[in-house]
Amino acid sequence: MPTLILVRHGRSTANTSGLLAGRTPGVALDEYGQTQAESLPDRLGALPLAAVVSSPMQRCQETLAPLTRARPGLPVHTDERISECDYGDWSGRKLAELLEEPLMTTVQQHPSAAAFPGGESMRDMQARAVEAVREWNGRIEEEHGAGALYAMCSHGDIIKSVVADALGMHLDLFQRISVGPCSLTVIRYTALRPFLLRLGETGELDSLVPPERPAEEAEPAAAGEGAADGAEDASRKPGGEDRSREQGSNATVGGGA
Repeated sequence: MPTLILVRHGRSTANTSGLLAGRTPGVALDEYGQTQAESLPDRLGALPLAAVVSSPMQRCQETLAPLTRARPGLPVHTDERISECDYGDWSGRKLAELLEEPLMTTVQQHPSAAAFPGGESMRDMQARAVEAVREWNGRIEEEHGAGALYAMCSHGDIIKSVVADALGMHLDLFQRISVGPCSLTVIRYTALRPFLLRLGETGELDSLVPPERPAEEAEPAAAGEGAADGAEDASRKPGGEDRSREQGSNATVGGGA
């Protein structure tokens, strides 16, 4: 199955003004966010991306623009299911004000019980995002092969909920995950389980390049779980050395800007 690179959009005008942007139209990248987006082609330069999928929100489209300009032949898709959480009546409000709302405690401590007035529940948010990822995994594998890599540009709460699903973590624990603006989170999906390879990464990615495989090489004969895990480890840890690293970064309160 493919490897998914989750890109959080670059820093936005809502991030710097302390607003919960949600699906409010016209929220763009700020100057620093544009600089972050301009660095994306180099950060992903070594990776043979099969496609990119984006949230329809402006800040995600702007984040991917430098990458798609640098790779004019790269297929680009938009998927509503990875759009920002629908915060309903909370959208566009100051986070400092929302901290006084009783519901914010639920959002932070028991998000599986949180439903935003006039919007959606966090359970529904996670369900649609995970469904989108699983469907795109199947499509990318069918069109580009099991070793393909593809990128998906989305939002903090969406990415955190997908990571929680990959880790088998209850949604009530997803606020422990942090993904900063324009950070990269990488999940390699397999038939047995997903593997979280990067979380909130802002550094090197070259070690994610799939290893070259001779055309005449036979498929592994072993079919047990241990064999699959060993093959996975060998492909992502050349020479037995784990070259992955985890680098956290700041996130907004609620993760929703």
